[in-house]
Amino acid sequence: MDANEILDYCLAKKGVTESFPFDNETLVLKVGIKIFLLMSLERQPLSINVKTDPEWSEELREQHPQITGAFHMNKTHWNSVSLDGLKRDLVLKMIDQSYDLVFKSLTKKAKEEIENS
Repeated sequence: MDANEILDYCLAKKGVTESFPFDNETLVLKVGIKIFLLMSLERQPLSINVKTDPEWSEELREQHPQITGAFHMNKTHWNSVSLDGLKRDLVLKMIDQSYDLVFKSLTKKAKEEIENS
């Protein structure tokens, strides 16, 4: 997968916005006001940070050397994922879970606004 595929996939989800709040190379995707994915556009191979269930995070890190605890983030919940050699379905599953976990953490009002938009 490339950066454009990931961006298009994420932007197709309800309530997703994109920005560059940290620098010109780190694309941040949010649902509502909360980050669910970060993508380094300059880094090769392409790398993303996603939130995953802590138990699944452990399993992923054991099975895939491309997946590690995310730098500068809570490593219990966030993974850095080098996309080199990973199956597309796995990457999409991680993105979906990150979006879902973050969406669930939004306020009731924010969730309703997104669902009704």
